[in-house]
Amino acid sequence: MTLPAELPRTDPLAAVSPLDGRYASRTESLVPYASESALMRARVEVEVEYLLALAALDATPLTVDDATRERLRSLFQSFGADDARLVKRIEVDGTEEYEATNHDVKAVEYFLRVRLSETVDDAERLFPWIHFGLTSEDVNNLAQRLLVRGASEEVVLPALADLRDALVEMAHDYRDLPMLARTHGQSATPTTFGKEMAVYAARLARATGRIRRATDDLAGKLAGASGVYAAHVAAYPDVDWRAFAREFVSGLGLDHQPLSTQVNPCDDLAELFDAVRGANNVLLDLDRDAWLYVSDRYLGQETVAGETGSSTMPHKVNPIDFENSEGNLSKANSDLTFLADYVTTSRLQRDLSDSTVKRNVGAAFAHCLIGYSKAGRGLSKVVPNEQVMREELDATPEVLGEAIQTILRREGDTDAYERVKRLTRGERVTLADLRDLFEELDVSPDVRAELAALTPAGYTGIAAALVDDLDGLDG
Repeated sequence: MTLPAELPRTDPLAAVSPLDGRYASRTESLVPYASESALMRARVEVEVEYLLALAALDATPLTVDDATRERLRSLFQSFGADDARLVKRIEVDGTEEYEATNHDVKAVEYFLRVRLSETVDDAERLFPWIHFGLTSEDVNNLAQRLLVRGASEEVVLPALADLRDALVEMAHDYRDLPMLARTHGQSATPTTFGKEMAVYAARLARATGRIRRATDDLAGKLAGASGVYAAHVAAYPDVDWRAFAREFVSGLGLDHQPLSTQVNPCDDLAELFDAVRGANNVLLDLDRDAWLYVSDRYLGQETVAGETGSSTMPHKVNPIDFENSEGNLSKANSDLTFLADYVTTSRLQRDLSDSTVKRNVGAAFAHCLIGYSKAGRGLSKVVPNEQVMREELDATPEVLGEAIQTILRREGDTDAYERVKRLTRGERVTLADLRDLFEELDVSPDVRAELAALTPAGYTGIAAALVDDLDGLDG
């Protein structure tokens, strides 16, 4: 079986992964951080900045004038499609000057030679200093963290902030709307819809704070083939290479990882993946609760013209956005758990199994992004059904049992809990049944009036005021 002749392989409809096919428009913002060309560009940035750092050392004979420095930095600042294709050609097919490397980082080194030869008159004097003393992992671990940091700061965190803001808005809009709560799936002490949304907003803020801190703590290494600076020291034994590496890595905006094997231990990435998974868990909880609220008709869904809910049942308006979000966030969490477990292990000083695994970080983030956008779309389409909520509250007066027995305890009734339990546990009662109970109680008229004034809709404690705890909320 082959593709239709008129359908090019680059068409989203021909994509093997739904991330680049069905959901391509939703994952587009990750392309600058998760694509193969993005990794190439980041490697070029690391190699160029490293070359310039070597030129700044008094110990090396390398000098770079302002014009050459500008030209070097333009190689990653203006890195485009033709550049990416050239890097790939050097790796896979080779060029007239360079045979195929079958090595992605070496291809970047030769790419720099090619591009510099095109614009710098004495470019060959720079060639020995490109990738000087480095192992591929020195370049890769730094490039990957630059991309992960960008993806987190520019895509993941803003998407989560939008969701948090939507939840905060709903919390304030519906702070006073009473709603029957459920514990263990059973009727429980009433709450307000706004307060429940506030819980999710607060949890999400806390979770995004963890992501932000983990992003700020990303750490890179630059220490050679076994993490001991052997080649650097052999060439220039009098240079403080540890200080050089620390300054270089921090200059890229990363923390410095001073102790490593050939590979960066990646504990920092594992912490970030776990933090993202924590935020996803909050949203999975939200997705499932929203689905149940829709099922219970607590939430109504706005219909979209032309949209079909079922191929056979015309009346259906399905909570598909929350379902889609749940599916994608579950897939993301599976990937993030795998990544966190895998990237922190390496046989002895280095094995290559992590290389292909790390290429899937972008896919994990893409599933996150789809989940976030779908959850946000779901929230934008639902409207609380106040009538249904109030009708169910009115039909469930037994939830006042907690209030009744607590007030009676206050009055010294040692049999209060048992008395209310006998009337209400597992039973459907009415307000009239409760008021009959009040008439039998040996309490003052004021207490009897206090009990008679209780209503399920009014029994929400300080739920509305708790929404104010969101003021100034920041993850």
